[in-house]
Amino acid sequence: MFKSFLSLMLGAAVLREASAAPVHFQSGEKQVALLELYTSEGCSSCPPAEAWLSTLKDSPDLWKTFAPVAFHVDYWDSLGWKDARSSPLFTDRQRSYAELWRSENVYTPCFVLNGDEWRSWMVRRGVPGPGGDDVGALIVSSADENHWSVTFVPAKPSDEKYEIHAALLAGGSDSDVKAGENRGRHLHHEFAALDLIQIGLTTRNGAVQGKFLLDASKHAGETSLALTAWVTRAGEIKPVQATGGWLILPAVQK
Repeated sequence: MFKSFLSLMLGAAVLREASAAPVHFQSGEKQVALLELYTSEGCSSCPPAEAWLSTLKDSPDLWKTFAPVAFHVDYWDSLGWKDARSSPLFTDRQRSYAELWRSENVYTPCFVLNGDEWRSWMVRRGVPGPGGDDVGALIVSSADENHWSVTFVPAKPSDEKYEIHAALLAGGSDSDVKAGENRGRHLHHEFAALDLIQIGLTTRNGAVQGKFLLDASKHAGETSLALTAWVTRAGEIKPVQATGGWLILPAVQK
């Protein structure tokens, strides 16, 4: 009986391992823009920004010239409605940008493009393309969508230290807000950050490498799931290069 049970468990483990297809995301040499949105379900000004961000889901440039992520901050949570996607970690990240910009306040909705405040989203259909300079290729891969490997090859080799940042993103999620500024509204979210990691990388022979853990399987119930990853110089918040892609493809709109 025990041997049969053990064989069954081992078989299930092999099946789970086999069902996780290898994932490989890679940028080109030119910089892929990191587009961040700081938002909240408690902010009445945020739905138009999230609606605009949602239109980028079908952009042919998605993951090729830009990689998005929506961070739901928590400083609205005490004002009538708690955003289920909010995190103090995301608020801290926005405050780090405010310090960089020497701004005394944070606000929503706030778009950040490659580390700079970006207000032109309201008059644009898409995200500005990458600059003309080569910055190097970033490769992020996983055999099981849990253990991830990183390789970054800077265009100009140096002994600089780098860090990898990565966020799992949920899409196709909806919320019926019952209190606060958006009371009675039905909100739709794309590219909403679920987890965020930051890990130091090792530079050796001109290549920057490292590993991190970020378990996508615990979010398998999401309508769609993606990963955005970006590399920075150690101790800095501005991205050098970014990449990403779908882990669970969004449903095709009919």
